[in-house]
Amino acid sequence: MPPSPSLSLPEELLLLGLDPQRGNARVRMRYVEYGVAGAVLAELELGGHVTEERGRIQVINPLAPADPVAAQVLASLPAPGKGQRGKGERTKGWVRSAGRHVTELYLNRLVEQGALRRETRRFLGLFPYHRHPAGPEDVSAAVWQRLAASIHAGSPAGRDRALAALLSATDLANRYFPGFAARATRSTLRHLTREHWPTDAVHRAVKQDKAAANSGNSGGDGNGGGDGGGGGGGG
Repeated sequence: MPPSPSLSLPEELLLLGLDPQRGNARVRMRYVEYGVAGAVLAELELGGHVTEERGRIQVINPLAPADPVAAQVLASLPAPGKGQRGKGERTKGWVRSAGRHVTELYLNRLVEQGALRRETRRFLGLFPYHRHPAGPEDVSAAVWQRLAASIHAGSPAGRDRALAALLSATDLANRYFPGFAARATRSTLRHLTREHWPTDAVHRAVKQDKAAANSGNSGGDGNGGGDGGGGGGGG
């Protein structure tokens, strides 16, 4: 099944990261947000716009891509020029700091396109939050069918390879490939996260959060487990 031309890599990951019925995140929402930020960088790298040098994002082609959110992200990064080498944004730091805002932008667009619905609820009857179940058609099902076929074929390439790596980096692989029988698949996907710098940055950001949580200092990101709010996406 060919990829939908209307969906970017970050949008595909976001759709896979949300439960289509309940509209909440399948894992900690912060992990999904890191993944969406990494997916934007992966998309920009595939388009020849950015690369990484010494752990920092380097813009090599400032020409705006077709994806308006990716174009906005690209414009926010330090432009290439004399004296800029080695002075770009630190990749993992950018993934951590930009993840929530970038995710909100993509949530808004998926709602506008009808791929997701926005439901506003109130915690304790006071504090509003959003959930994002699937729209009239569950677009995520087609994304998953294509990606699963690519993974099971044993050689995902291009966008699917990046998406498979992001699935592992965000811990979503544990939800899509659960149990002892799928341990080899999960291991293969973990190796993919180390191949490219955007997915490696996501993996390290998630690992940092886990280490903080295990030490009793979660950093207060305000996002619980899989039943978390499914993103901000205010509007």
